[in-house]
Amino acid sequence: MSMKTPRTRIKICGLTREADVDAAVEAGADAIGLVFYAESPRSLDAERAVALARRLPPFVTPVGLFVNATRAQVEAACTAIPALVLQFHGDESPDDCEFAGRPYLRAARMAPGFDLLDFASQFANAQAVLLDAHVEGYGGGGKVFDWSLVPSGVTRPLVLSGGLNAANVTDGVLALRPWAVDVSSGVESAKGIKDAEAIRRFCQAVRGADALLSAQAAAGFR
Repeated sequence: MSMKTPRTRIKICGLTREADVDAAVEAGADAIGLVFYAESPRSLDAERAVALARRLPPFVTPVGLFVNATRAQVEAACTAIPALVLQFHGDESPDDCEFAGRPYLRAARMAPGFDLLDFASQFANAQAVLLDAHVEGYGGGGKVFDWSLVPSGVTRPLVLSGGLNAANVTDGVLALRPWAVDVSSGVESAKGIKDAEAIRRFCQAVRGADALLSAQAAAGFR
């Protein structure tokens, strides 16, 4: 008899092309990110977002990324893509995140002195808290934050983000055992242009980390 650890979920964010959606699905991604933030080089209009979301097979989730959007903008995206999960990266309050009645993720900008436990308690209805680097502007800027800043005892599932790629995601999964990982620039050949081989390597690295954790759990069980 062996003990298995939960599978780490994978989200590929900032997709802009049909071929990249197909590559993410083929590699085994659980979710794709569609950016509804005009200042991002990966931003999509509603028509493009709908076209990409329609390519998804069952059980691969479309996630819409927002930064201080109006409620009307969020509602419009939810209407256009009925299965959309929301992800908030700005200065949104719990009410701002919950008004649409959709499952949502709340991004936390990790920096020394940031109280993640308090932040997670404020967003107690979030499906997960996404951990990202604290950089100028919004989003992680492809930067890795200090993983030792993450305390134990966070009450919400954690999504590890911020500068991940195939070379470091195994270490991230082993160090933090997050519920999911989220990558954007780490699988790109240019901003908004994903590399199918990089996506494949990233997903393989996550699966490799899961296999190591399962082996460790089995050894400890014996």
